[in-house]
Formats: sequence, structure tokens, C-alpha cells
Amino acid sequence: MYISAEINSYLMYQALLHTHSGLRWILLIMIIVNVLNAFGGYGGKKEVKSGDKKLSLVALICTHLQVLIGLSLYAISPKVQFSGSTMGNSMLRFFTMEHTVMMLIAVILVTIGHRAVKSGSFKKEFWYYFVALVIILAAIPWPFRAILGAGWF
Repeated sequence: MYISAEINSYLMYQALLHTHSGLRWILLIMIIVNVLNAFGGYGGKKEVKSGDKKLSLVALICTHLQVLIGLSLYAISPKVQFSGSTMGNSMLRFFTMEHTVMMLIAVILVTIGHRAVKSGSFKKEFWYYFVALVIILAAIPWPFRAILGAGWF
């Protein structure tokens, strides 16, 4: 049975979109766990152990996997457009610029935070992961932001 390229493209888009939306929950949990772990280590004046580094590595891997899926979506999404009207349409502007730039900044902060925990600093890890978490929460197209047209998964 032959499936047209248009249908194939749509199916790939939907699969990537649902994967990206579902993986965000794992990513959020991992970032929150790392923030709490770093806060406990920073406040308790504890040393960074192997388990702390592994926990941070899992968050880093989830974050970078999200970026790869997100960049794939950026290339094929109908919500990403480069035209004169993009900045005038809040949904197109959000997905073309705001979401992308904010998430890339958050990924950079998580990467630096992981480097900080590898060098033994709970304090730096806490602040980098905390700021990344705030940016991520602000950049997610939550369902209650109805104009963005995104769902929970």
C-alpha cells in the first residue's frame, strides 16, 4: 500500500510532536529532582557524590534529547513560519521565536549546571538548574494558554 509523502510527513510530525510533549514531563521531573538535590546538598554543605553526578547526567541527556526532537519539529512544523506576518501572529511568533530561544537558553543553563556538579559545586548547579526550570516553565505551551493550541501530551 502506497502512502503519499504528505500523509507520511503528517504522521512523522504527529509522532515527533507527541514524543516531544510526553518527554517534557520526564524532563520536568528530572530538572525538579536535580534542583531539590542541589538545594539539599548546598544547604547541607554536603560533598557532590557519584550519584549526584549521574542524576545530573540523566537530566542533561533528557534535555539534549528534547532539543534534538524540538529542532526536528522546528524544521517541519506548520506552526513555524518565516514570513512578514509571523511576528504579528502570537502563535506563530511563540513557536518560531519565543519557545525556541527560551528553550535553547534553558538547555545551555542545564549544560553549564551539569558541568558545575561535575566540578563539585551544588550551589552553582542549583542556580543554573533553577533558572533553567523557570525558563522552561515559562516557555512550555501549556493547555491553559489556549491561543498556542497545545495539549497536555
